Amino acid sequence: MKVLLDIQYAVDDGDLSVLALLDLSAAFDTVDHDILLTRLKVSFGIGGAALDWLQSYLTSRLECVRRGLARSTHKTARFGVPQGSVLGPLLFILYTAGLIDLIEVYGLNPHLYADDTQIQGSCRFGSANQLQSTLSACLDEVSDWMWSNRLQLNTAKAEILWCSTIRRQNHLPSAAVRVGENYVLPSTTVRDLGVLIDSDVAMRSHVSRTVSGCFIELRQLRNIRRSVSDSVFHSLVVSLVMPRLDYCNTTLAGLPASQFSRLQSVLNAAVRLTHRSSRYEHVTPMLRDLHWLQSPGTYQFQVSCAHLSMPARPGTTLSF
Repeated sequence: MKVLLDIQYAVDDGDLSVLALLDLSAAFDTVDHDILLTRLKVSFGIGGAALDWLQSYLTSRLECVRRGLARSTHKTARFGVPQGSVLGPLLFILYTAGLIDLIEVYGLNPHLYADDTQIQGSCRFGSANQLQSTLSACLDEVSDWMWSNRLQLNTAKAEILWCSTIRRQNHLPSAAVRVGENYVLPSTTVRDLGVLIDSDVAMRSHVSRTVSGCFIELRQLRNIRRSVSDSVFHSLVVSLVMPRLDYCNTTLAGLPASQFSRLQSVLNAAVRLTHRSSRYEHVTPMLRDLHWLQSPGTYQFQVSCAHLSMPARPGTTLSF
């Protein structure tokens, strides 16, 4: 949501915005324990028993490879933080916190979420070349910083997205952006943490992908509708379909009614299938019976909750 807000603020002001999505190779597996422990002590003031606990947690771990009944000999894991753990993403964020100051020096906005790193910047349309050069210089320094900290930036998988209003799509830069030793052509749509972002920030690709995925699930559920009870089927719909509609739905705020109607069609199909009703029956009573909000209401509720925890744009007032 924060990434989209930064882009939308720039586009609303008539500016050009660029988003670079970086990819790290085996990020969690290459964290240097000595560098991490030193950084925790020097940069974040962690010491004493707390630092000893973290050192014990990271070091002297044994690992092996198992295939069927065969197992390799155990080796000591000299690098990496345990994946799937609560501390894993947190320790990685602390390990890469130095990237924030490095990126902000270039006047760009860093967005770090675990091992996903994005860099966003904006400018007037006449300064696109200058912004592209600044971005490339920043990416060079980011790559050098990661190399010195035993992280590997996979420049071949980096993505670049230029954003503007629909009317100015023809004026977006099309030249390849240098990312390390590779040149990356701008994309019209990128995927950021499961959300598809279009160059016009209209979210059409994300809505299409969401609607398509939901109807695939509903078609599969229709095949077993007569084989399970109503309560079980309701649980299946809530578990398999509703999360697709709810995931990052605050990013869909402000969509035109035509896009919301596509999302509402999924709800209509789901509620009719759950109630074993025909396509011609009115869905409002059935939605009320299941305690499901209609599509616009769901997103308005989520946006209202998100506004309570998101910083407002300077000079704006939030009202509900």
